[in-house]
Amino acid sequence: MSSAALLILALTLPVAGILLIVVGGGRQARGISLAVLVGNFAVAVGIGGAVCRAGQAVTYSSGGWAAPLGIQLRADGLSVVMLITAALVALAVGVYAPNEFAVRRGDVETRRSLAFWSLLLAVGCAMNAIFLGNDFFNLYVALELLTFAAVPLVCLTGTRATLEAALRYLLFALTGSALYLLGVALLYGNYGTLDITKLSGLVRHEPGMPLWVTVALMTSGLAAKTALFPLHLWLPPAHGGAPPSASALLSALVVKGSFFLTVRLWFDTVPGLAGMGMGQLLGAMGAGAIVVGGVLALKQERLKLLIAYSTVAQIGYLFLMFPLAGHVGALSGGMLQAVAHAFAKASMFLGAGLMAEVAGSDRLDGLRGMGRTLPLTSCAFVLAALSLVGVPPTGGFMAKWQLLSAAFSAGQWWWVVVILCGGLLAGGYMFRAVRPTLVEGIQPAAAIPRLREWVVLALAVCALLLGGFSKKVLELLDIGRPQITEMRP
Repeated sequence: MSSAALLILALTLPVAGILLIVVGGGRQARGISLAVLVGNFAVAVGIGGAVCRAGQAVTYSSGGWAAPLGIQLRADGLSVVMLITAALVALAVGVYAPNEFAVRRGDVETRRSLAFWSLLLAVGCAMNAIFLGNDFFNLYVALELLTFAAVPLVCLTGTRATLEAALRYLLFALTGSALYLLGVALLYGNYGTLDITKLSGLVRHEPGMPLWVTVALMTSGLAAKTALFPLHLWLPPAHGGAPPSASALLSALVVKGSFFLTVRLWFDTVPGLAGMGMGQLLGAMGAGAIVVGGVLALKQERLKLLIAYSTVAQIGYLFLMFPLAGHVGALSGGMLQAVAHAFAKASMFLGAGLMAEVAGSDRLDGLRGMGRTLPLTSCAFVLAALSLVGVPPTGGFMAKWQLLSAAFSAGQWWWVVVILCGGLLAGGYMFRAVRPTLVEGIQPAAAIPRLREWVVLALAVCALLLGGFSKKVLELLDIGRPQITEMRP
């Protein structure tokens, strides 16, 4: 199959699945979704193969019209890594979720099942559109699709607390969208195009103050959607009452969509600005997230909230790449962190859901004996925690090592201190999460299908194996990348 057909399938396959679910109803939704998610993973791998064979980015222009008249889809190494990661996580959630959202024979069909499976495919479609988009307005459309698919996932249970959390998330997301769109309008007014490839050449000749204003508006909007400190206030409440499958999607994938756009903006469009004051400001916000998120995680008594605040902290590492842009390890460290975090955090949220099912709640003091009752899940928790802390040879360690190398190369020692302090905090709150599962206790006999435990363990193993395959991932990240981003020896 040609690369153009694969790029088109990445967007049309999830849409076709949603339409089939609407026609078939909630009873057929599970089977349709799983088939589409398997196909989506195959398409992502196919696009990766096409990019590797070509040794450069592959593109497709709708209707044969080149940009800016036509919508252009573009896949480079960065896109491929995120496409495959998102496809794997979404497939894992789809395999895990049937016990929560299946309509069993004899049961009355409700909207909950239909909504979840439709929204799962909508999230997958939006993520693919973000990773393949090459125009800032089309990326805005994809970002809004992602928002309106993610917000309902927060309140699937329909309780007052989850509805309030969803409305808070929506408020932050819409404010972020308005700021981003205003920046896009200024960008078009100044340069007459929104195509990323064309803009990257134009802005080097006319940087100017308006560009600073534009980038500041767009970055602020994207930071709100990414839950970067201090714009993170929507994230912990959203996780607090959301189903485990929804929390896994939110933490592993949804926040990565807006982060990916920030990377496209700073590293592909305005790379010359990254090393200046605003890059340091983003790094400072990331450092604040690492410290504040870590301290708040240490104080939590509920497992899901602990994991949620650790997400706030781990997101902070992603933004340390911006003040280090142009130095070896900056981009690669940030993207490895994004992938390792996606696998580890999806594993932890899904595992927390299994523990809550057995114990009746997710309070830490009620999880004693889980190591005996849910051995695979407890093992997954340990592996995921090791990756988040940054213990060798996990993917989290390789990500932080790359960032440390970039900080040393840049002579910016303060980021080294932040990373090391963040590791200590992560060790503390991850120990609080893991310790109850390893302590002797009595839990009711688990009526948990073993397949769900294997899914949780598989995601954690992916975070572990990422460290061993990091060299291959870094080589893939370089394909189709502009030389101005960073140079590896």
